[in-house]
Amino acid sequence: MKRSHCPRQCWSLAGILVVLVLLCATTASAQAPGIEGSYQLLSRKLPDGTMLKPPDIMGLSTSTKTHRNFNIVQKDAPGKFRSFAVGSTYKLTPTEYSETRLFSIFNDQMGGKDIVYDLSGKPQSVPVKMEGGRIEFKPPFDPPAFVFDGNQLTATLGGRVDVWEKVP
Repeated sequence: MKRSHCPRQCWSLAGILVVLVLLCATTASAQAPGIEGSYQLLSRKLPDGTMLKPPDIMGLSTSTKTHRNFNIVQKDAPGKFRSFAVGSTYKLTPTEYSETRLFSIFNDQMGGKDIVYDLSGKPQSVPVKMEGGRIEFKPPFDPPAFVFDGNQLTATLGGRVDVWEKVP
């Protein structure tokens, strides 16, 4: 029985092809959209220019590859609170953000309103704009527009601007 041998050039070419395939796969996964991480609220600028910072307003938002947990609390001068908490599942693609709200809790003592619970489990989707490492979309259930850019998340609503920073 005669054994076939691949010349050195064949093995070299095969090695180069394997490296190229791995490099392309690594590059493609590095470019995949992502908002994973924990973000801490640094400040909120109100339309009149007033700047709120901790401890008057605090927030933490964490997104895994499939789940989102968002919490924010604000205290006014007389000591009344406004807070909002959300737990959701989500999927992000280069063109769409889909979210299924598992629950939300809104408490607005500052506005004199009752606590509102939402356990509806509603799914909704919105378009996404991606440019370089920048990801922009308006979450389907929450009014502010999100811009993820590097280690910063900016949420804007009207003239209000929240600045969040990714934490290690």
